[in-house]
Amino acid sequence: MAVCATDTARQLSCRDSRAAAHLKLISILVIFVTSVVGISSPVMLARLFHGKPVYDKAILIIKCFAAGVILSTSLVHVLPDAFDALADCQVSSRHPWKDFPFSGLVTLIGVLTALLVDLTATSHVDSHGHGHGHGKNSHYAPIGTSEELAARRKSAESGGELGVIGERSAAEELLRMKQRLVSQVLEIGIIFHSVIIGVTMGMSQNQCTIRPLVAALAFHQIFEGMGLGGCIAQAGFSFGTTAYMCFLFSVTTPVGIVLGMIIFSLTGYDDSSLNALILEGILGSLSSGILIYMGLVDLIALDFFHSKLMSSEPWLKKASFVALVLGSTSMSILALWA
Repeated sequence: MAVCATDTARQLSCRDSRAAAHLKLISILVIFVTSVVGISSPVMLARLFHGKPVYDKAILIIKCFAAGVILSTSLVHVLPDAFDALADCQVSSRHPWKDFPFSGLVTLIGVLTALLVDLTATSHVDSHGHGHGHGKNSHYAPIGTSEELAARRKSAESGGELGVIGERSAAEELLRMKQRLVSQVLEIGIIFHSVIIGVTMGMSQNQCTIRPLVAALAFHQIFEGMGLGGCIAQAGFSFGTTAYMCFLFSVTTPVGIVLGMIIFSLTGYDDSSLNALILEGILGSLSSGILIYMGLVDLIALDFFHSKLMSSEPWLKKASFVALVLGSTSMSILALWA
């Protein structure tokens, strides 16, 4: 309890509602701009290199950098914060929080939940693809854009090899559907994390905490946006879907900050209260589990052990590993400030 009293005294010396509100208004603009830059950069690069010989290699390297960012985000940023929230003396001194490591349990639930979603969606994709292979002119599920479908249909009919091309297209489309699923689940996990960051900052009246967070979160959003943007770029969404996913990521943290400010102004809710710490710990642990699974299974393992391109190009595997390490390192360094 002495530790709690010391921490409270230190926080009171930094509390200034007016200065904190000014810093939060600045952070909304800064974080929105950096989020847009971060997530749109890989998408724009992918469209710039599309159709060129280096396109597949560039996308793979960007995705490996993204995997490092995502894995570091979950293990270095999200999980320690969630553990600290549930280990706070206000929480850890009460039942049942002092009786069991709930942060690890909820992280495990997040991993198993992501696995369940992955298994369910993969089973649906497989049955969907196989179910379209029995009709006369239905060799694959048409999930691409209308332009892609028209080009493939024209190519198949002109070559007189509709069956062979249809089967090849089916495999490609199933892989693309899997990549789209990965991108969507990954964005859900990142959005959980971003909302927690935004609401926590919005409710905080501690200018000593907010001031370094503004700069640190700007870089945080750039790297995290590059991670998600790399996955979105490889998934091959339509322009409208890509723009929507980029916009959703960009506004999540600023909206969370505004929501936190509204909650505090209406209720005077303390971000260091018991209920706030429990909610932060549970949501952080859950999103950490999702991001760990997605980073290790659907990004790293999929690219390094199941990518034909990487298997055929030994130098590409080395370059991808370097990109993975750089992504992990860049995000880990930010833990010094946020």
